[in-house]
Amino acid sequence: MTSTTPDATTRSVRIIFPIGMLGGGITEETVARGIELGADAIAVDGGSTDSGPHYLGSGIAKTSRGSLKRDLRTILVAGRRAGIPIVVTTCGTSGTDSGVEWVADIAREIADEEGLAFTLARIYSELSRETVLDALASGRIDALEPAGPLDAATVTSCEHIVGLMGHVPITQALAAGADLVLTGRASDTASVAGIALGRGIAAGPTWHAAKTVECGSQCTTDPIGGGVLVEIDDDGFTVYPLTETAAATPMTVAAHMLYENADPYRLREPGGTLDTSAAVYTAVTDRVTRVEGSIFEQAEQATIKLEGAAIGGYETVSLVGIRDPHVLAHMDDWIARFSGELARRVSSHLGLEKGQYDAELRAYGYNAVLGDLEPGGPPPREVGVLFRARAADQATATAIAKVANPLLLHLPLEGMTHLPSFAFATSPAEMERGASYEFVLQHTIAVDDEAELFRTEYEEVGPRG
Repeated sequence: MTSTTPDATTRSVRIIFPIGMLGGGITEETVARGIELGADAIAVDGGSTDSGPHYLGSGIAKTSRGSLKRDLRTILVAGRRAGIPIVVTTCGTSGTDSGVEWVADIAREIADEEGLAFTLARIYSELSRETVLDALASGRIDALEPAGPLDAATVTSCEHIVGLMGHVPITQALAAGADLVLTGRASDTASVAGIALGRGIAAGPTWHAAKTVECGSQCTTDPIGGGVLVEIDDDGFTVYPLTETAAATPMTVAAHMLYENADPYRLREPGGTLDTSAAVYTAVTDRVTRVEGSIFEQAEQATIKLEGAAIGGYETVSLVGIRDPHVLAHMDDWIARFSGELARRVSSHLGLEKGQYDAELRAYGYNAVLGDLEPGGPPPREVGVLFRARAADQATATAIAKVANPLLLHLPLEGMTHLPSFAFATSPAEMERGASYEFVLQHTIAVDDEAELFRTEYEEVGPRG
């Protein structure tokens, strides 16, 4: 591979970010190339809220155990051979205490199988309802838009609550000698920031670099390529792709500030706000980009964002395919008729009125995603209709779906003199999803110390034999 080698003449830290999420498929070649370029640490995220509230509510990981173990083995073996620390944030997808324990147990297995020894730091971010209620009573909790004021009932409804940590607990764990840091829920940028700020690197370049590489090679021209290495110093940072297929260009690097961010120039973290409005992006080569000019504004009051998930009901779904050309030419009319007829039948058959349940249709192939934002267009050739019923218990949700069944199979348009036939994707048509979770916290808690809500435990891990 041809690439510019990081400059060793100034104080800097070099961090491999091999993939956007642990378990996604890290290659040994990516990590080896980063170590060859002088990496000082490896950082990777283990989760996010991207896939919805189920993972926080249930405490179950999105990633399979096998996939996660494969990736963790790759970075753990390489990191121990190179003698560099590894940071994995938001373990178990949502960062619950059980998620941290799950990944820690896998790390212990790998240590036993590979003959590795290391100091493990487990940083827990799950908060008890009592902790949050005490903060609420003392006036330390504020709402983030568009949420309103928090009440005690919402807090007690949560199955799990986590605090979104920043860099401080990670920096402290590394300073204490941890070789592998596994955290609960953390900012996507916290791993890189925790490493670099602990080395004394300036906050502006650090937080901007952390935001840029948080999804690995997504800041390059090959977003599913083999990760990146970022070198951060007091004046700026430089992004190096770790595969021949990728290039970190000024455009791809700058564009990542738009990713999952309401403001393309500013990013709020627990301790302050990153401001990239004066940042300058310069191509070092056709594959490497240098960024300078970012600053970090320290907040007067540090805050930790709260995330909580509660059961919103129980769901049953059905999926049916429609190819009848007359129905497809009048989908709005058919959906309206379905909704009205379903409400009438649920009332007469089950004695339930609107407000006691929720039911919706999503016509995929006909504005299921954008809805009224994208009206018009020619009739589609076929549409997949997803029906979802939600109620206070599973039996009721399934009963509603069974009432909907004949309508999903044969409902004609007004004026049709025959019954059309549609095709269910499964038999039985009703699929019980179980508990359906909702995010119910969009609030922050004021703290005196960014580490005060989090608990860190250390252990020496080695082969059990």
